[in-house]
Amino acid sequence: MRISTTPFRVNGLRYRPPAKPLAVVCIDGCGPEYLEVSRYHGRMPHLDGLAEGGFETVVRGALPSFTNVNNACIVSGVPPSVTGISGNFFLDPRTGRQLMMNSSRYVRCDTILAAAARAGRKVAMVTAKEKLRDLLTKDLDGIAFSSERAAAATVETHGIENLEDLVGRPQPEIYSADASLFVLAAGARLIRRNLADFLFLSLTDYMQHKCSPESARSLDFHQALDREIGALLETGARVGVTADHGMNAKTRPDGSPNVVYLESLLRDRFGEGTRVVCPITDPYVVHHGSLGSSVMVHLAESLETAAVADWIRRLPGIDRVYDRTAASRELDLPADRIGDLVVMADAGAVIGRSPADHDLSVLNEPLRSHGGRHEVMVPMLLSEPLSGEYEARAAQGARNYEIFDYLCNGVQDRAGKWKE
Repeated sequence: MRISTTPFRVNGLRYRPPAKPLAVVCIDGCGPEYLEVSRYHGRMPHLDGLAEGGFETVVRGALPSFTNVNNACIVSGVPPSVTGISGNFFLDPRTGRQLMMNSSRYVRCDTILAAAARAGRKVAMVTAKEKLRDLLTKDLDGIAFSSERAAAATVETHGIENLEDLVGRPQPEIYSADASLFVLAAGARLIRRNLADFLFLSLTDYMQHKCSPESARSLDFHQALDREIGALLETGARVGVTADHGMNAKTRPDGSPNVVYLESLLRDRFGEGTRVVCPITDPYVVHHGSLGSSVMVHLAESLETAAVADWIRRLPGIDRVYDRTAASRELDLPADRIGDLVVMADAGAVIGRSPADHDLSVLNEPLRSHGGRHEVMVPMLLSEPLSGEYEARAAQGARNYEIFDYLCNGVQDRAGKWKE
């Protein structure tokens, strides 16, 4: 089967895809410690081999360190200021309504996936969460489905059907390890059946929300993950592995959630009219109860931004407070889709609205979550070594959303020649 190597340009960068299948895996919620601990215990031999024969580093993701923000960046190769995706959830300034940002109509730029398909690649985007399938399919002519709703896929709506037969297992429960494993198994099958040769495979962070890196459940999950990545490597594909964000425990010494209920505190101090939006909010409340480490604050018109920001900075559990201009400049965020203030918690805390707005009964384990600076560093591994130029770039600090660039433009063969 001939695979197109036609270069394509998207968002200012030229990509040169290889004459072999290419797959990017986004392990949702995977801070470097998850892979380090699992590999230390001998649970990930395929990943060990990938690191030894290819390239491995730790890279910085986008902030806020949430799923939608980083997945949109990864498939576009650019920061949130260009994609327009500032969270899973935002307040529309035109209407004053809080909306889910889970549709491709919110994406403001082209994607690498759509451009690759136009250049002749057989593109497949497989996600665990249905919300990402909707978000990342802008102008995509290819296969796109989620493991969450795999049984409902049709050729007309998803570019493929009979997925349970293809993968050889039933549609998984979204609150399970299988939701991620199904994605990887589907990717390998798509390549082997010559249905796809340019893939983005995005998992779910249910297990990371529920399990610490050293727990038995986590070790078993990462062993299964490694087995599926091994099957992907056995197809001969050029494979890159990264993550959208990390994960931290957000509990007090007694194990209860360590929450700063910021909207309640602001109301008590400054009166009514200020709204706190939690950008982690999505349909998967069992993961995190809509509690993350970054929020957007929309101030009442009577309040002075600098004074409120200074007051918030002194609260226990708060790490950083940015006004709109600073957040746009320093965090590379779209200024019209964030609050008057962007507030981030420290490594051990999350920020909520008020106790009435968050149902903590859905959290059956101690709270683990993400969203701030302390969950922004993630692994990046490539199945083949880099050129000297790209190794030098990586040493200066790579970003998770550059992984398609590194795989398409930075990989060389063992003799140091470009693979075309």
